[in-house]
Amino acid sequence: MAFITFIGEVVHLIYRRKWYKINAMRIDEFNQLFNEILLPTQLKYGARLVGRWMTQDNEGAMEVFAIWEYDSHEDYSRIEHQVRSDETHVIRVKKQQEELKKLEGSFLLEDPKEDFLSSTVARDKTILSAIN
Repeated sequence: MAFITFIGEVVHLIYRRKWYKINAMRIDEFNQLFNEILLPTQLKYGARLVGRWMTQDNEGAMEVFAIWEYDSHEDYSRIEHQVRSDETHVIRVKKQQEELKKLEGSFLLEDPKEDFLSSTVARDKTILSAIN
């Protein structure tokens, strides 16, 4: 479990950074999949999206990354289990992936990557303090 102490205050929040290398020709479909299918289910089970960004096209590839906030690693594990156990969600993702495979060129150029981060600054000193 990641945590930081700020002058006696223990903060258990963790941040998940997930990034993808995407075929630039498929970026619109990838963003649509995220916004219409992946994001609503994550939010439904309590994940908090800090933000999601993408780079400019670089020789046909774009990187997309998202930062998610969780109360703890246990909270992240619970949410991920709920998302993966949501049969309706799993069916929608598989159906969307099948549709995307019919298009020319895969949208993922390499396997997604993720890691976990902890803040070096108290949350109330960041823009995130405006959120709850």
